[in-house]
Amino acid sequence: MLKSFLYAFQGIAAALKSERNLRFHLLATTCVVAVGFLVDLLKHEWLLITLVICGVWAAELFNTALEKLVDIVQPEHDIRVKFVKDVAAGAVLFMSIAAIAVAVYVFGGRIINLL
Repeated sequence: MLKSFLYAFQGIAAALKSERNLRFHLLATTCVVAVGFLVDLLKHEWLLITLVICGVWAAELFNTALEKLVDIVQPEHDIRVKFVKDVAAGAVLFMSIAAIAVAVYVFGGRIINLL
């Protein structure tokens, strides 16, 4: 069981090394968590933020894995491969929009009060 955790962390590390979008998500996650501590989020707000952060990361990791697998199975340009990759990227976009909506809900009032 410990080995499966090790493999999962190795997969995340490998994806971070190879995928620019994941490095962006790492930066965004770090910023959101830092701001969360600065504004002293409430428990339920941390729960919402944590859920959407994990959702975006999971979507991006699934997207990355799917893209790599499709590239192995069908390395030549194929309209069906484009469809699969576009739909997977759409899932990441969809989750990212949800994360932005939650961030606006959680941080919006506090940011307005600061201005």
